[in-house]
Amino acid sequence: MPCAQCSGIEEQFDAPTARAQLRKLRRTGPDRTTRMLLQDLRAGITPERQSLALLLDIGAGVGAIHHALLDQGIDRAIHVDASPAYLAAAREEAERRGHGDRVEFRQGDFVDLAPGVPAADVVTLDRVICCYPEMRELVSRAAERAESLLGAVFPREGWWVRLGMVAINSFMVLRRSTFRVHLHSPAEIDATLRSFGLQRRSMRRTLTWEVVVYERAP
Repeated sequence: MPCAQCSGIEEQFDAPTARAQLRKLRRTGPDRTTRMLLQDLRAGITPERQSLALLLDIGAGVGAIHHALLDQGIDRAIHVDASPAYLAAAREEAERRGHGDRVEFRQGDFVDLAPGVPAADVVTLDRVICCYPEMRELVSRAAERAESLLGAVFPREGWWVRLGMVAINSFMVLRRSTFRVHLHSPAEIDATLRSFGLQRRSMRRTLTWEVVVYERAP
């Protein structure tokens, strides 16, 4: 990831933001689209996939996905995030839930870290593709490591979404932040995942988001 975007992520997803997200998770649970993703991932854990062991959660934030899946059958998780504040919040929550010895935390750009990250039964990218300028690099490295299921949430393509992103990025310019959001083509995301042997299992939409799960043949 370009250094400017890394710095922007650390500024945008800082300690106060991480604390607020953690309080919200504890109070009301995961966001709606994260709940949808979790529901569809659970539906993909068919009888022949009951022994799924490792989750790779990319851009994991405060860890909403792996906190939920560790409570419900996944054995271990690798949490990757570029924000040290989010990593600290997720580590605190993992300890609180008794998951501390089952989560490995890694800070940095996943594309850079990927050569040292093992393949996982389940890979997730929840609202992270839109934070990364080089979609193919990120999605390709994630797809390479998905042995069974891959779930993602990213913005859908529409004029209203594009307009919203222009507004967000304009606000970032006014704040002198280097963080930017990116609208990547869902069709190109789909084509990239399929090129690595993944087939779409489910897809749902909200007004602004697409929630997808892909799978490899058992």
